[in-house]
Formats: sequence, structure tokens, C-alpha cells
Amino acid sequence: MNGRSFLDETDTRIIELLQEDGRCPNTRIARELGISESTVRSRLNRLIEDEIIQIVAVSNPLKIGYKAVGVLKIYVDLSKIEEVTAELQKLEAVWFIVQTTGNPDIYAEFITESTESLHDLLHTKIYPIEGINQVEATLILKYVKRTYNWGVAM
Repeated sequence: MNGRSFLDETDTRIIELLQEDGRCPNTRIARELGISESTVRSRLNRLIEDEIIQIVAVSNPLKIGYKAVGVLKIYVDLSKIEEVTAELQKLEAVWFIVQTTGNPDIYAEFITESTESLHDLLHTKIYPIEGINQVEATLILKYVKRTYNWGVAM
């Protein structure tokens, strides 16, 4: 289902409030929007079930012990892109995957405990996937900006 086509102003405001503070209580949302808490609760349940939003604590992996955090640019045989994507989804260390236009064909992000774990991820789990032509792995040295309160496109 196309996410934006069925979001109304109430859904949009709920999303915006949660983008500012994911811990915002339903009672505060209800008060700010002038609706009942049960309405907020049912709307939140729908937004989560429809995969429009996900409520999580976003941590900085470099500050909680991970030593190899980075980006994968994956070039594939386009006739096998769905199979490659399906295999990548099985890898716990790969937490973000998107298919893109242009180069690379797939952009992904990974988190591993060490450079040795990264070596294992690349050489025993990713490189052998049929349909992958090339992988560029780049380590993140420091997060400069990470914001998640971009609102909802109108």
C-alpha cells in the first residue's frame, strides 16, 4: 500500500511528534491533537502494522562497542537482484538494505564487533552470494549528522 495516500492530518501530526521524541506518551499526543488516547493508540497500531513507522531507540554503534561499522556498495547482475537482496536480508550484521537507481545497485549498512568479524562477513557470507559482481566496503569513522525528524511529505 502507498504510505502517503491514506495518511490524514492526524496521522501526519502523530508521526511528526514521534519523530521529535519517540518516547512521547499517547496522553500528550492526544492532548496536543485534541483527540482521545484510544484514537492515538489505534492510529499508532495501524501505522506500525502498515510499516509506516517503527518506534525504536536509535543508538550510536561506535559508542556502544562496535568497532567496524560502515557502508556496502553492492553491484549485482540485475537479473538476480531479488535473490541477492533476499540473501543479504538473512545476515544479522547487515541492518539496512535498499535497491537504488544507478550505481551501486544495492546500498547496505553493516555493524560488526571487529574488523575480523567484518572480514568474515565479507569473505564467507557476502562475496559468495550468486549474482554479486563487486562489493565496496567503507568504514564509518564518525557520525557527523543523524536526524530522523524530516516530517511527512505532502
